[in-house]
Amino acid sequence: MKILACNSNIDLAKSISKNLNSQLVKAEVKRFSDMEVFVEVQENVRGEDMFIIQSTSYPANDNLMELLVSLDALRRASARRITAVIPYYGYARQDRKSGPRTPISAKLVANLITKAGADRILTMDLHAGQIQGFFDIPTDNLFAAPVFLKDIEEKYKNKPVVIVSPDVGGVVRARAIARRINANLAIIDKRREKAGSSEVMNIIGDVSNHHCILVDDIIDSGGTLCNAARALIDVGAMSVDAYVTHGVLSGSAVSNISNSPLSTLVTTDSIKATEAVRMSNNIRQISIAPIIGEAIRRVHMEQSVSSLFE
Repeated sequence: MKILACNSNIDLAKSISKNLNSQLVKAEVKRFSDMEVFVEVQENVRGEDMFIIQSTSYPANDNLMELLVSLDALRRASARRITAVIPYYGYARQDRKSGPRTPISAKLVANLITKAGADRILTMDLHAGQIQGFFDIPTDNLFAAPVFLKDIEEKYKNKPVVIVSPDVGGVVRARAIARRINANLAIIDKRREKAGSSEVMNIIGDVSNHHCILVDDIIDSGGTLCNAARALIDVGAMSVDAYVTHGVLSGSAVSNISNSPLSTLVTTDSIKATEAVRMSNNIRQISIAPIIGEAIRRVHMEQSVSSLFE
């Protein structure tokens, strides 16, 4: 087993290799002067079980191209099996036709990765579960829930807690955490009564005099979670925290969160933290390196990955 790290999240790759008591493969992933991607693997990988670690986060196209070129380099170097470890799968929100003459980009990216030479996919908290079916190769979708559960149990021991889904689509994810800690579940139902009117948030469930924990898979601009936090505070919540797997945090997201009622936003390190995120007082990251490292070990040893979450 050998691990190759591309440039999107070197720190996570180093943490994963440390958890596996392994060294990263010596390789050069660089740009030419015209910004073309070039990859050179500087050690023998013939017959090896290879794992490439690369999130396709911002800049999504550059990071995706690095992954594709690295896959091709390993395939041509006669690696026995190549697993693409993609902690954050970019383009996942384009998983269906949103209107006439629009693409399904999540499927296109899956085709590109498969064609480039990946034999397996290892990813985490896909935006939509059906994306696993976009790949024609074995795909393991890991969950950040065990990492979040440990943090939640330490912080909220013996406190009244309600797990909140910020929309109807995230109910399954929120319910899984609520069941593990024996907490109640609330759902925020967003609706716009008519065109041009402001969005109304109806809260299904009792949150008054409870600490609310919002659970989601992606936070981008932060607008949805910030508005949800305000709505929860308005109906009597004692505090509102958010646990989100992928902290995209684009544009003015960090500022939005700092000026919102959210006490803390907790994300994983599936996406490398920007300087603004590191300097923020109410945003912190927890590492998914142990859980990804264990999944890599199980794939290599041909053991069950799903039993990690039983």
